[in-house]
Amino acid sequence: MKLQCSAQELITGLVNATRALSARPATQVLECVKLVTGEDSFSLTCTDGSLSICAQVQAHVETPGEVLLPGKLLTEIARKLPEGTVSIQLNEKNVATLRCAQSRSTLTGFPVADFPKTVDLINTHALHVPQKRLREMIGRVTFAIAAQESRQTLTGCLMEVTPKELRLVGLDGFRLALQRMHGEFVLPDGVTLLKAIIPGHVMGEMSRIMEDDPDAMMTFHMTGTHLMAVMGGTTLVTSLLAGEYINYRQILPEKWLTRVTVKRGELSDAIERASLMAREGKNNLVRMTASNDLMRITSISEIGDVLEELNVHMEGEEIEIAFNARYISDVVKNIDDEVCVLSMNTNVSPCVVAPVEGDEYLYLVLPVRVAN
Repeated sequence: MKLQCSAQELITGLVNATRALSARPATQVLECVKLVTGEDSFSLTCTDGSLSICAQVQAHVETPGEVLLPGKLLTEIARKLPEGTVSIQLNEKNVATLRCAQSRSTLTGFPVADFPKTVDLINTHALHVPQKRLREMIGRVTFAIAAQESRQTLTGCLMEVTPKELRLVGLDGFRLALQRMHGEFVLPDGVTLLKAIIPGHVMGEMSRIMEDDPDAMMTFHMTGTHLMAVMGGTTLVTSLLAGEYINYRQILPEKWLTRVTVKRGELSDAIERASLMAREGKNNLVRMTASNDLMRITSISEIGDVLEELNVHMEGEEIEIAFNARYISDVVKNIDDEVCVLSMNTNVSPCVVAPVEGDEYLYLVLPVRVAN
């Protein structure tokens, strides 16, 4: 094997592909990146057994070949190379030599025979989605996905697609995040709803690969067990989480006794200041009291207290309700609108945060029951 490519394009490809490497690989093969040449490019593929990422790199290929190389070490070497053209040459003993300007490195590789086969879904139904908008949606639901949970499905993000809407849902038992994208989505014949539970960490890696270009599209291919996402020259394939996701629609209240319309920035700043004192307390609590178009946000600890007062527009009954400071703060941070609405019933039932108009997002936070 012998080829030349741009040092920067090699780094980009390796950074994307090695996102699939496990921090604690079970075998030596799962520490490797598989390099396979094509006509005018080569592919870099890594896997942890359930997630695989393949990145294409443009190249001038003189002699074809394939090899497994240590993924993280190769990436570190590539990062340190000078700018310019990199030459990669492989000898009959699977030793790869990298040259760039006055730099030369060698890496001992392995045959590709033992590398796991990647599921190929390219011939299944294609679903096209704008990368930039989806990336924003992912960033605003992943905080609510459970990191560790006895119910494995909650460690994933639910994706639902209808002909008119794509939804992402994250839920960890304390808060729920829902993002909607309205559009025209072509589903397979006879299908009115596509559902998939995508592992939370995979959603994070996917969003890091996506482009900021508003015109860039990504393509999903799905079966009952796997999902493939094609983003430009990078292809991600993951196993889906098995099982039924919680019926989150049953959790969402349909009626309200209290609605508070508030400026999002003022609410966020007040919660952040109250959170400083809440962290010093035993329960990390902030309390909200709404009455007569005034919201009071308080926090108390053994070393002091905080009181914030906000002018709001209030409909319905007065309410006093308490939240874990981090949970309510995470929700408010993930809203861009200048104004949002908090809808509540009692101090022990969920609070829903939504836009004044439209339905692009919805957040639900469970309150903390406290003694009066």
